[in-house]
Amino acid sequence: MREPVRVLVVDDDPLVRAALAMVLGGAEDLELVGQATDGDEVPAAVERCSPDVVLMDIRMPRTDGLTATEQLLAGSGAPEVIVLTTFDADEQVLRALRAGASGFLVKDTPPAAIVEAVRRVAAGEPMLSPTVTRQLIAHVAAVEPAPPGDARTRGARARLDQLSEREREVALAVGRGLSNAQIGAELYLSVATVKAHVSRLLVKLDLANRVQIALLTHDADLV
Repeated sequence: MREPVRVLVVDDDPLVRAALAMVLGGAEDLELVGQATDGDEVPAAVERCSPDVVLMDIRMPRTDGLTATEQLLAGSGAPEVIVLTTFDADEQVLRALRAGASGFLVKDTPPAAIVEAVRRVAAGEPMLSPTVTRQLIAHVAAVEPAPPGDARTRGARARLDQLSEREREVALAVGRGLSNAQIGAELYLSVATVKAHVSRLLVKLDLANRVQIALLTHDADLV
């Protein structure tokens, strides 16, 4: 039998923590292994509980979820992080994704969708649809001026130029939100081969997960 996915919940609101505990407790393949009330409690909680996935609130009074996510994912062997927000277009969400978070959930997401999101992230699958990614990037662009001369676009394209033609095709497919099976069907590759390509992309581009590959292709304005 497969071990349940171990989940740590980090949120300063006791009602949110209680609600998430109920949601996670209703899924046999998920296990709530710990709770924390602020970002400064995350390192000790992760060491104590060894979670596979952390559900991380963005806004907390002492150490915010963005800082906690950046600190956590800077280390080796870190768990996957899903950021929690009350908004679906929060510029801080995109910053967390750039730091290596695997996706985000709005707090009023239906329970079944929260469970499915945790399962997908634990399995290494992408969480963000192309539409959601574009919404986030458009929101950030509206509040943060583009770098002079579109430096971010040029930099992203230069990084993608390191790739072989096939690796580039896989990267763009990830950027469009396709699963491994969908990429395989589109490019006539086995799922195992797609997984191998994605693993090489992460190493070659020095990225943490598929969401960062997707963000890089969006930065390059190629999807």
